[in-house]
Amino acid sequence: MEGSVQIGTLFGIPIRLHFTFLLVIPLFAWIIGSQIELTTELLADIFGVGFAGLDTSLIASGYNPYLLGTIVAIGLFAGVLLHELAHSLIARSKGMKINSITLLILGGVASMEEGIPDPMVELPMALAGPVTSLVIGICSSAIALFAEAALADRAVAGVVFFVFGYLGLLNVILFAFNLLPAFPMDGGRVLRAWLAKKMPLHRATKIAADIGRAFAVIFGIFGFFVGNVILIIIAFFIYIGAGQESLMVKYNYLLQDVSIADAMSSPVVTVPPTLPVEEAIDMMYQTRHLGFPVEESGVLVGMITLSDVHAIQPPDREAMQVRDIMTKNPLTLPPTAPLTDALKLMSARSIGRIPVVRDGRLVGIVTRTDILRVMELKEA
Repeated sequence: MEGSVQIGTLFGIPIRLHFTFLLVIPLFAWIIGSQIELTTELLADIFGVGFAGLDTSLIASGYNPYLLGTIVAIGLFAGVLLHELAHSLIARSKGMKINSITLLILGGVASMEEGIPDPMVELPMALAGPVTSLVIGICSSAIALFAEAALADRAVAGVVFFVFGYLGLLNVILFAFNLLPAFPMDGGRVLRAWLAKKMPLHRATKIAADIGRAFAVIFGIFGFFVGNVILIIIAFFIYIGAGQESLMVKYNYLLQDVSIADAMSSPVVTVPPTLPVEEAIDMMYQTRHLGFPVEESGVLVGMITLSDVHAIQPPDREAMQVRDIMTKNPLTLPPTAPLTDALKLMSARSIGRIPVVRDGRLVGIVTRTDILRVMELKEA
């Protein structure tokens, strides 16, 4: 994921931090620290220990509220990491490739190989995360209660009770929230896995995504009226995520038996690297193609696209040749590759076309338009 840096590995899985994670820790620390007295009283009521019996002298003194807020925020994201790690380890045990786990502003995300989900794999994988959060919540709550009852130093007991009691509460809330049937959250994936036993996967995904979008609208409206910005952001990501994943599953389902050879355009219009850029632009206007493979002596050496042209100021283009602005060593695919491979690469790299190469020779090109045309035919 762009904007993230790897900080280590767990069980062979790269762990990455997104730059937004560095923003949310101080934000959470400030929120928790500024409300620490109210939160401590709430925790005492929830755990039934009695607020009057707690020694809050360390909790509320000096900068301790914000220090404890930082500790709780880091502990919460440690729990999120374990939540995502549980997803990943179950998925890997079922044969899925795990690329990385990234911690970011709204939690964590495990990057896995895409494809047509198997409901028998998705169900235990989706449940693993919330169950892990519940176990963390129960263990943290037990530590909080034990510390409050057993530690002789009452001020230290109050601090331990606050930290672990808060983490226990947050992880139980995380467990319950993730089980809401709001696809693509864990509960929505559980719903899809259950529906997929009764109908085709793409239909199950559409139903789960529609329910997820409905929850997103409810979250957004509620967040607006109570002034909760985080809930509004969560609603936005659920709504967008549900739609994107529903489309991706639909594409993968309809294209599962289609190879690139079935969709590619051939023969291909190519240009030499010595062609003036202005002439390449004229060819784009004439052919209505927004990009051309660049060949030299029958060998593919690059791609020139309208994006490459736009990166150069018009006065500078007059003295340039294609070789000066083309993308060198472009991505290529063989004609026997699944068409879904082209779709994944185009989505991941934000490109509109991929040259098709067999035995080192250019034999075709596949574009987003080609993929959409196949989709229309498959849906007919």
